[in-house]
Amino acid sequence: MQVLAQIIFWGSLVALLHSYVFYPFLMRVFARGKRVNAIVFEPNDADLPVVSVLMSVHNEERIIVKKLDNLLGINYPAEKVQVYVGSDCSDDNTHELIAGWIARNPTANIHFVPFPERRGKPPVINDLAQLALTDFKKQFPATAQHLFLLTDASVMLEPETLFQLVRHFKNQKIGVVDAHMRSEGLRQEGISRSEERYLSGEVQLKHWESLAWGMMIGPFGGCYALRADLFEPIPPRSLVDDFWLVFRVLEKGYAAINDLDAQCFEGATHRVTDEYRRKKRIAAGSFQNLARFRRWILPPITRLGFAFFSHKVLRWFGGFFLLLLFLSVGVLALQNQFFNRLFWLMTLGTVAVLGLNFFQNKFQRKPWGLIKNLAYFLAMNLALIDGFFKWLRGIREGTWQRTSRG
Repeated sequence: MQVLAQIIFWGSLVALLHSYVFYPFLMRVFARGKRVNAIVFEPNDADLPVVSVLMSVHNEERIIVKKLDNLLGINYPAEKVQVYVGSDCSDDNTHELIAGWIARNPTANIHFVPFPERRGKPPVINDLAQLALTDFKKQFPATAQHLFLLTDASVMLEPETLFQLVRHFKNQKIGVVDAHMRSEGLRQEGISRSEERYLSGEVQLKHWESLAWGMMIGPFGGCYALRADLFEPIPPRSLVDDFWLVFRVLEKGYAAINDLDAQCFEGATHRVTDEYRRKKRIAAGSFQNLARFRRWILPPITRLGFAFFSHKVLRWFGGFFLLLLFLSVGVLALQNQFFNRLFWLMTLGTVAVLGLNFFQNKFQRKPWGLIKNLAYFLAMNLALIDGFFKWLRGIREGTWQRTSRG
């Protein structure tokens, strides 16, 4: 029993350290001195690609007009941008607001499709992609390059963001370019600053992956571009469609990178309940994708398989590793003084973190950054476990409730 507990303890510890420490350090070393891509378009090039913006919306009355205004302000040749908005059976004022915006901007290349049935984001994106491909063949010569920009209603682009993404596609080896997601509206209270710290680390790791091997493992999903001819219909009931699309591009041998200069902004999440629900949904979708791409973590291990396993798979099981770590220390504590002390340190530390975090939130005291970050880490790993069992029970639909932001 003690030997098994030792194996579980060290295995769980190494798995966590590898994903959060060793692998990022390795990518940083491999990325040193490299450029993400040197073959790029210039702003005045005549052969800039045609871009079809695909956006699925559901009950976005609060933000949809601002988003359309944002897309209208993009600094890119207007004749080469087509926007396709599909409403997933919105039952608020989204349809009326979009129709009114189009009436006020008759020259904008906006195509609005109000779908009468709630099906979820993947079928909407699939239908919009097919419509965009059909329109492209009718309107542009076969020699023109065609890209998709997938974006969310809540994500606002800087004027130069689209070009910063598109410029990399002059390099025929690049299949996907992700934007640099930034949070806005951060507050001291709530979880927004903890989430921002985590996202900043993820952005940097994805950039090191881009530099090292051209294998960014998953985009942030709110704003990324990919070659239209690499798009494949997203499987039904997919909860993390962006990861599926980008990993399919990587499987075909194309590079996936991010560009830190291509910035876009999204309102921060403040309530842990909202972020927990989102992380649970993402976790369930991540295990969907693990089942679909599991062959990459089996021998023989390639670069893509190693990056997938190190960056994503180990993190998806992070909640279980933390639980196994705690349980194995508890077993080892029965016969070992060191582990006995470690067990009580872990127990009291966890109680202290959760208690102090509750106190800070309840009485709105000035938050202690370390306490809030640790509480956030524990909560999000619990969401991973919760999401695993959601996936295990079976995912019957691909719809979800939007996250409250700002």
